[in-house]
Amino acid sequence: MNEILSSIPWWGWILIVIAMVAIRDIFVQRKHTISHNFPIAGHIRYMLESIGPELRQYLVANNREELPFNRIERSWVYASSKNANNYKGFGTDRDIFSQNYVFINNSMLPYKLPKGHPNNEQNDFIPCAKVIGTYHKRKKPYRPASVINISAMSFGSLSAKAVESLNVGAKKARAYHNTGEGGLSPYHKHGSDIMLQIGTAYFGIRDEHGNFSMEKLKKLVNDNPSIKAIEIKLSQGAKPGKGGVLPAKKITKEISEIRHVPLGKDVISPPYHTAFSTVPEMVAFIEKIAKETGLPVGIKAAIGKLNHWKELIQVMQETNQGPDFITIDGGEGGTGAAPPSFADHVSLPWIYGFTDVYGLFKEHDMTEHVVFIASGKLGFPAQAAKAFAMGADCINVAREAMMSIGCIQAQVCHTNRCPAGVATQNKWLQSGIDVPLKSDRLAQYFHNFKKEFLELTHACGYEHPCQFTMDDVEMNLGDKNLTQTLAAIYKYHKTKVTFKGMQSLKDCKYLGGQD
Repeated sequence: MNEILSSIPWWGWILIVIAMVAIRDIFVQRKHTISHNFPIAGHIRYMLESIGPELRQYLVANNREELPFNRIERSWVYASSKNANNYKGFGTDRDIFSQNYVFINNSMLPYKLPKGHPNNEQNDFIPCAKVIGTYHKRKKPYRPASVINISAMSFGSLSAKAVESLNVGAKKARAYHNTGEGGLSPYHKHGSDIMLQIGTAYFGIRDEHGNFSMEKLKKLVNDNPSIKAIEIKLSQGAKPGKGGVLPAKKITKEISEIRHVPLGKDVISPPYHTAFSTVPEMVAFIEKIAKETGLPVGIKAAIGKLNHWKELIQVMQETNQGPDFITIDGGEGGTGAAPPSFADHVSLPWIYGFTDVYGLFKEHDMTEHVVFIASGKLGFPAQAAKAFAMGADCINVAREAMMSIGCIQAQVCHTNRCPAGVATQNKWLQSGIDVPLKSDRLAQYFHNFKKEFLELTHACGYEHPCQFTMDDVEMNLGDKNLTQTLAAIYKYHKTKVTFKGMQSLKDCKYLGGQD
C-alpha cells in the first residue's frame, strides 16, 4: 500500500483532491447550488467574489471612482503619513465642472509671516482659535493644540496596537485622542491629550446594572489627568438612532474587564441614554458632570430632525448652561459597522447637518457659547477649509487616521479579519503593526495636513483658518447656477471668531498638548 501511495506523482495528488471535492460538491453538500451544479468551478467563483472589493480596488476602478475613499485620496494620506512626495504633476485630473466641486478663493496678496511669528519656527502650529469651557466657566478649560484630532474609535473595535499607535502619534502631533464609547484603555495612556467619550452603555463607568456611575467617572478622571474633556455621544454618523455593536468574537478577556461586560456575548449598546430622557435632563446631566470633574463637557450627534436642537438652544438661553462643545458627525462618516439602511439613509451628510445646527445657533446669537467640532471625511486640507469657512473650529478624523497607520479600506472591520491588523482582535493580524513606525506615520500625516492647510490659509490672505468666511469658498451647482459662495447656498454668514494672532494662542495657559 505504501508503495502504491509513494508512486503517485505530486500532480496525481492534486487530481485526487480535486476529484474528492467534486464528489463532495455533487453528492454530499446541498447548501450551495452553484458549487453543486458546477463542481470545482463554483469554488473559483466564490473565491473571486470574496476578493471582489480588492480586485476592483486595485485593478478595475479608476483613481476617482471608489468609495468611501478613492485611490487618489488614499494615496495622499499614505504619502503624507510616510513623509513622501504627496504632490501631483501635470494638473488636476478632477472634473472641475462637476456638481458640488469646491473652489477656494485665493487672495491676490497672500499672508506674509512677520519676523518672530510662531509658524516660522513650526510650520504646522495651528491650535484651535477657541478655548473649550471658558464661556460656562469650567474649572479646567481646554484649548486643543491642533485643529485636527483623532475621532472616536474604541479599543475593541480597533486593536490594541492600533489604538496605541494612534495615541503615541497623537502625542507627537500634540493632538487629542477621542476614546470612543468603549472607554479608556491602557492603550490610550501613552501621553496624548484624551477626550473621554461617554456612550449609551457607559462602558468603564457603569455600575453592576449597566447604569452610569458618577463615582467611577470621577475616579477615572482623577486617576488620569490626560483626560481634558468629556464628550457625551447621542448618535454617530455610521448608525444614528442605533446603538453600537461589538461582536462576541471581538471581545477578549481584557476588553471584557475594561468595558465591564460579559465574555461570549455580542455587546449591543442601547440607542438611548438611561441617565436622561429629555433635553433639560441632558443639560442637567452635562452640568453635573462638569461640576464633579471640572472638565468641559460636550455632545456628539448626527443630525436629522431639529426640534430637540431648537429646544436645546432655548434651555441654554434660559439657564445659561449647556454643552461646551458640539461635535457634528456626518451621515457619510463612521468607522463602526451598521445595517445598510442606517449607513446609507439615516441622518444628513455633514455639510447639511452642520449648516442646520450652526444656523440655529447663529440665528440666536449663540455660536460663541460653544466650540464646533466637525467630523465626516474632512481629513483633507481643502475639505477642512470648507468646514472652517462654515463655522467649524476643529475637525476630527477617524478613517483617515486609520489609513495613516496601515488601513487598506478592506471594509471588513466588523468581521474581526482586518488584514492590516487595525480593526481586529486577532493576535496574528495585529502582530504586523509596528507601534513606533505607525505612530510616526500618524504624526507625519497630521504634520503634513496642518502644514498644507496653513499654506492654503496663507494663500487666501489669512493667518489662521478661523478667519475663513463663507465667501471664501464656492461650490459648483451645475450648468444652470454655475458656482455660488457657501453664503449664497446656505443663507448665512459664520460668526467672526475672536482672534488676536497666532502668538496669543501659543501663549495661552489652557493650550493642550504640553509635555
